[in-house]
Amino acid sequence: MKSFFDYYIQTFKNIFANSSVFTTLIAAILLYSFFYPTAYKAQTAEDIPIVIVDEEQSILTSKIISQASNSPHIKIKTVTDNFLEAQRMVQNQQAEGILLLPENLTNSLKRGEMGGIGLYLSTAYFIRTKEVGVGLAGSIEYTLQEYLEKFGNASQFHPELSIHQIPLFNTISGYGSYIFPAVASLIIHQTILLGLAMLIASYRENGWAAKPIEFWATFTAIFTIGCLGCLYLFGFTFWLYEYPHGGNFWGMLLAVPIYVSCIIGLGMLVGSLVDMPERVGHLIVVTSVPLFLLTGTAWPHESMPEWMQWFAWTLPSTNGVQMFVQLNQMGVPTSLVIPKLIYLITLGAIFLALSYYRLVIMKPVKKEAD
Repeated sequence: MKSFFDYYIQTFKNIFANSSVFTTLIAAILLYSFFYPTAYKAQTAEDIPIVIVDEEQSILTSKIISQASNSPHIKIKTVTDNFLEAQRMVQNQQAEGILLLPENLTNSLKRGEMGGIGLYLSTAYFIRTKEVGVGLAGSIEYTLQEYLEKFGNASQFHPELSIHQIPLFNTISGYGSYIFPAVASLIIHQTILLGLAMLIASYRENGWAAKPIEFWATFTAIFTIGCLGCLYLFGFTFWLYEYPHGGNFWGMLLAVPIYVSCIIGLGMLVGSLVDMPERVGHLIVVTSVPLFLLTGTAWPHESMPEWMQWFAWTLPSTNGVQMFVQLNQMGVPTSLVIPKLIYLITLGAIFLALSYYRLVIMKPVKKEAD
């Protein structure tokens, strides 16, 4: 009679013997740990094309243009005195923004007026729009302060106090360090769900009737892979690419087995419901993007319809992503994520109970020979 350890080892052998399952459960985590961070290694957008409309063509506007050209965020496509020409360039996607330096800018500043500098940005790409705004705002502010110091006695105008942004959690304000910590939890979710469901489906395709000890040995084997995958991503990958990490280390260690167990239960349940391994891919692969959007990372939950917010929070992926961002990057106390942990424990127990019933208690329906 085989022992628990024999079934545990056999599960790993079956995973390595099935190239599709191995690629999804193990190789995909290693691949994504380098693929995603490398794509966003630059962290911020650079050399974004803009158009400057210089209607005054004075010494002041020349200084503003010169200072703007030194910003690494933007690249001046052209300088013109025709606003309509600049607008056409933005509409044709030849530029991402327009800096308008109006007539009488110098005189209006000397009279204590705001000057009327205009900044028009394309909103097609929010990240690029932000970088254009940051680059131009910094250049304009520096030039105006320097200019007004020379004419301080001639004008009552003083620019507003500068606003210095100090990121609390994403300390380098990079896109990669913002997006990958959220994606990492979803990578674990999708690889376990897809890989385990394919493995269970392949067993059932061959008329597999699980014994209780075999069921829990399979659970433990996938649990080992899932926990090691989480520790690899949250530890080594975050460290390698200098992403914020280790905010609440012990809270993360508590949350990882709960999250992984919940996903294993879901994966086993899905595997028990499909008739062949290939069917799993048809059902699950297309869910990755919707699940990510529903986590509230790319678009805040508050901006979604109320029914969609409720639906998003029923998903273990949403709870997992939000929880691990809080623990790893924000360093919140474990007590603040207790509701998410309780929900994942409850959901995981339901999934495992249903999976146990379908895989152990129910008799498999054998296919009739053609």
